[in-house]
Amino acid sequence: MIATVRPLAALLAGVALLLMGSGLLGTLLAVRGRIEGFDDQTLGLVMSAYFVGFFLGTYAAPGLIQRIGHIRAFAFYTSLCAATVLLHAIFVSPWAWAVLRLFTGIALVGLYTVIESWLNVQAPPGQRSQLFAIYMAVNLLALAAGQWLIGLYPQETFTLFSLVAILICLAGLPVTASRMVQPELPPMPRLALKALFRVAPAATLGALLAGLAMGGFWGLAAVYATRIGLDVTGVAMLMSITIIGGAALQWPIGRLSDGGDRRTTLAVVCLLAAGTAMAMLLPSVPRIPSDLLLYGLWFAFGGLSFAIYPICMAHLLDHLPPEDTLSAGSSLLLLNGVGSAFGPALAGIAMTRFGHEALPVFFAITLVLAALVAGGRRLLRRRDTDHPTAFHVMLRTTPTAIELLPETGSADDDTTHLPDTIPAKENH
Repeated sequence: MIATVRPLAALLAGVALLLMGSGLLGTLLAVRGRIEGFDDQTLGLVMSAYFVGFFLGTYAAPGLIQRIGHIRAFAFYTSLCAATVLLHAIFVSPWAWAVLRLFTGIALVGLYTVIESWLNVQAPPGQRSQLFAIYMAVNLLALAAGQWLIGLYPQETFTLFSLVAILICLAGLPVTASRMVQPELPPMPRLALKALFRVAPAATLGALLAGLAMGGFWGLAAVYATRIGLDVTGVAMLMSITIIGGAALQWPIGRLSDGGDRRTTLAVVCLLAAGTAMAMLLPSVPRIPSDLLLYGLWFAFGGLSFAIYPICMAHLLDHLPPEDTLSAGSSLLLLNGVGSAFGPALAGIAMTRFGHEALPVFFAITLVLAALVAGGRRLLRRRDTDHPTAFHVMLRTTPTAIELLPETGSADDDTTHLPDTIPAKENH
């Protein structure tokens, strides 16, 4: 495995630098927006623009990369991303930030697509699962590390925006200096959401609702932290401890889902996450940076909620023929992305109307709905508990990352379009 990872070290280093900058930027904008007096609804809409850009960039990136090549595309997107980051400090207004967040999302999804397609083509078939696990670990650790950079300099100044831009530019150095052969991007699989819903309703609706909840987290958790009185160190701690929880608990939860009906696991995990979110509102939870109970609740929330989308993905792939896994995975990613785009906006409206306490309530409502869907489907129809697809720790990134999963085959395989009617495995 070491021999496999060594040639990809440059790409993984680029991922780490990119995610550190991206993680810092999201938290920085929430804190800086609070300083500038933006209300929660405004900040929610600003943060939603990023996910809209991410969604649009998913379709724009493959064409540009195929036209100009991976290295030049990476340089193009790095320049675009660094420029938009620096412009945040020059044009400090909600409308400007929303436009800039949209272009930041477009740029970042392009960068992720370049890196993930390169990783995919370099991954030996027998070690794809291990490489995917390493890639996800780098993602989560870099996001957590990026939170702590916010305390290096005052948030009211230009310096932290410059630091984000520097990290993004540095991410391009190991990638553009690589001598690896540039891969070919396969055509984007055709979406068939109605067929997807017929195969696995719990997975499709669960992914959508998980996107709503996690979009609210990525967009407004840092705002919530400032509203409850945490200083910059406390904000960094809350964000990073939630991400670390997501990294620590996904694997054991996933192993549990492999041993039984995934819908039961999904319903239980969603209910526990909802209960954890509501526990954040208890008067006995002090709102001070040194409080271990507060951070413990967010650790548990991250561990539970980060596992929802991977369980949905595994449940979906369990009930599809191998030739449809890549197309179906891309479709599920789309649904999760739509939820992520609406999540910050809806949560921001709720926080403006009802106060910062509305964010945990928003989490709880969306997660209870997901639990009801999963539990209801479990009661209505029993399915095999023999899972041909193993659970994989994952984040919502790009369709190219799904190709790294062993179940989807190698990048050299012909891309299969998802038909209007998927031949699902027999129900019982």
